[in-house]
Amino acid sequence: MKKYIISGGGTGGHIYPAIAIAQALQQLDEEAEVLFVGAEGKMEMQKVPQAGYRIIGLPVAGLQRQLSLQNLGRNLLFPFKLIASLVKAYRVVADFRPNVVVGVGGYASGPVLFVAQLMGIPTLIQEQNSYAGLTNKLLAKRVKRICVAYPGLQRYFPHVKLVFTGNPVRQSLTALTEEHRNTGYKFYGFDPAKPVLLVIGGSLGARTINRALVEHHDALLNAGVQIIWQTGKSGFGTVTDQIKQLYPNGQPSGLVITEFIADMDIAYSTADVVLSRAGALSVSELTLVGKPTILVPSPNVADDHQTKNARALSDRHAAITILDQQLSEQLLPVVLTLLDDNERRQTLSAAIKELAMPNAAVKIAGIVQELAGN
Repeated sequence: MKKYIISGGGTGGHIYPAIAIAQALQQLDEEAEVLFVGAEGKMEMQKVPQAGYRIIGLPVAGLQRQLSLQNLGRNLLFPFKLIASLVKAYRVVADFRPNVVVGVGGYASGPVLFVAQLMGIPTLIQEQNSYAGLTNKLLAKRVKRICVAYPGLQRYFPHVKLVFTGNPVRQSLTALTEEHRNTGYKFYGFDPAKPVLLVIGGSLGARTINRALVEHHDALLNAGVQIIWQTGKSGFGTVTDQIKQLYPNGQPSGLVITEFIADMDIAYSTADVVLSRAGALSVSELTLVGKPTILVPSPNVADDHQTKNARALSDRHAAITILDQQLSEQLLPVVLTLLDDNERRQTLSAAIKELAMPNAAVKIAGIVQELAGN
């Protein structure tokens, strides 16, 4: 029986590809055993067990780059947490004895892959973005393979180790049907005769998107648009409080506000247009489901890689890009114009589907198995 450790997390963009790889490994080998290693207190400690997998948490934390007294204290603790994480990672790897260790990005992947490399265990990195973070660049010197979703990453990684696989996505999104759509109308209490806008700011939310929706949701509702609004964890309380102040007698029909969407297959199926951040996982999922898409790249990411992700689609007429600072001004006219233009929506849908790589998880799982000696 082959055994694998998958390490990383922090956001849905790391967690869901990791789960997809684990599922693909068990599709290829029913007896495969997969253990996850994440960071204590991060969302993987909840989402991974919900998917049916065991996870162990490390006390690791990242360096805080913004200057504040609180962050200074956290940074002073960084070396102690790193040492504790390396010690715990060694114990986990030594006890579990994996054939291969996979890193998907996030705080925990560094200590686990570093320890595995010292122990001579084959390692693999799955890099979701068009930009490589510091941890992956350091680990790349000793990994066996680096699976990527964007061209041009040879400027960060050794060319001979790169394999272009695309990003793994949730398997539930690979076969959306009209039945999913009908289920969505019932689930959200929507009128099938009215268009639906799905707003997703990523698993942790997006402040600019939430502010723009607070400002313009009433105009959208008045225009007959129904809204599924994922605020993310950080924005949910603020948004719901603001909406309650606007509607003291109860939330208007056609507006669904949620912190997190568990059944993304239902949400995507119900949507006529999607407004989204341009994280790597979101872009990969959107190419697969083929929905007309408006991307609002976050400006608060390394090397502005979300703008590069978005431009990779909009330059091919596969999505519309609105810059973060222009969202408040452009949200309403762009959404309403697109919903009123069936031909444009069909063109965007067809173009974005051409960029899909639905078998990424299986490709990566196959490479992992090769490293394990299968």
